[in-house]
Amino acid sequence: MSGTKVGIALGSNLGNRLRHLQDARDLLRKIATPGSLIQAPVYQTAPVACPPHSPDFYNTVVELDYPGTPHELLDATQAIEFHLGRQKVSEVNAPRVIDLDLLYFGDERIDGDILDLPHPRLTSRRFVLQPLADLRPDLILPGDQVSIAEHLMHLDSSEPPLVTVQAVW
Repeated sequence: MSGTKVGIALGSNLGNRLRHLQDARDLLRKIATPGSLIQAPVYQTAPVACPPHSPDFYNTVVELDYPGTPHELLDATQAIEFHLGRQKVSEVNAPRVIDLDLLYFGDERIDGDILDLPHPRLTSRRFVLQPLADLRPDLILPGDQVSIAEHLMHLDSSEPPLVTVQAVW
């Protein structure tokens, strides 16, 4: 069984953040092609575009081989979020137990109502670029000309440097 290489960003800023990331990773491993999941270090990051007084996030990126379609993976990641206690709230970027964002799905380019691939803000966010660069510095996203490492090197962001929480988790 094979699949398509996909990148998924994981974030948590409520409760036991590391445990939430570990639980989400373990559930992602169950839907991945066996043995395909790799993971970046976990970083502590300041909230970006979140309500005032939001707690810091723990963020990371995993890559895995997925045997289904992009929309099936979106459904699966939303089910994992729900299973781990993510609540539907009306406030934009409100604190959350877990957040899973599809970053890329092989060479797919989708500009849709509920799914955009590659993720439209991937290359403008240090909290995604840094862990992704740890895993795949030479990756060039569909429709792009430069690598993830080059995007990180030239990032124009007010985000502070990331703090490594745990390299192996």
